Amino acid sequence: MTTPMPINRTIVRLGALSVFGRWRGLLLMVLPVVLLGLAVLIRVLVGEDQPVTENTLYAFGLSVVTPLVALLATSGQLAPEIDDGSISYLLAKPLPRSSIVVSKLVVAIGCVLVFAAVPLLVAGLVLLASEPAIAVGFGLAGLLGGVAYCSLFALLSVLTRHAIVVGLIYLLIWEGLLGGLLDGVRWLSITRWSGEIVDAVASTTIVTDVPTWYALVASFVVILGGAWLTGHRLRGFNLTGDE
Repeated sequence: MTTPMPINRTIVRLGALSVFGRWRGLLLMVLPVVLLGLAVLIRVLVGEDQPVTENTLYAFGLSVVTPLVALLATSGQLAPEIDDGSISYLLAKPLPRSSIVVSKLVVAIGCVLVFAAVPLLVAGLVLLASEPAIAVGFGLAGLLGGVAYCSLFALLSVLTRHAIVVGLIYLLIWEGLLGGLLDGVRWLSITRWSGEIVDAVASTTIVTDVPTWYALVASFVVILGGAWLTGHRLRGFNLTGDE
């Protein structure tokens, strides 16, 4: 007897259609265009300036574009199916819950790669071509941070019907407002962990007092823990669709 593959191609295909067949797909395309347009504008007006490059890519690229891409892509995977009850059909199939979660996350991570990580890399090269390490650092940070956000938002999708609203509140209040006011938030902030990845790769000082090892370990804890908890929640989901 063969072991089912963790990634189900049918679920991946349906997940991609659910994202790009709705308004989310348009927003996913707009976000990187705005980022690249801003990078070109700043380069024309300011020229090559490392502090401006770091501030722009961190404040807008890592703090806004990356989490929004992750939220839009991930919330389009499970939340709509739970809302309309079609998740019951999927859960009734003889598929491991881990296969469903991993397949959904593959689509979301692919969106993060295409619409966040790669645009961050390109924007970094546009803003500061003489220091490619900074562009590479932001690209890697966008990918790792985006994957962590995807896992977190996937969990929100199975915990509440209002995953997008809760996700936006989390980004605005925790990562945005409190992250700028309370220094201790850096220990529980995906954006700050991502900034430390940039520091490690490009030898910058965007984030202080967060060890690289901690940023990596914390990111992987969120990624693996969020995915596991999502699968665990799905295993106990009521097939009648009452939840």
